[in-house]
Amino acid sequence: MIEKELKILNEDGLHARPAGIFVKAAGVFKSKVLLKTDQASVNAKSIMNVMSLGLTNGMKVTLVADGEDESLALEKLSEIINNRFEA
Repeated sequence: MIEKELKILNEDGLHARPAGIFVKAAGVFKSKVLLKTDQASVNAKSIMNVMSLGLTNGMKVTLVADGEDESLALEKLSEIINNRFEA
């Protein structure tokens, strides 16, 4: 299991469109992928769970990956967050 702390950089936070981009990308990986805040930890492959975090601009989130492709998952999903969810 590996993890990385990231900051939500896009102005509008993690609303439906960027959440959809992120969840679709997370679903490609075999590893279990979680998004964690101080209040909750959710399955990053579920759009409802991801949106339930209410992530806004500037919030910190921890991305956790556990499984056979965890390194690649963490790399690619971190890139999506750092690139402001641009597809």
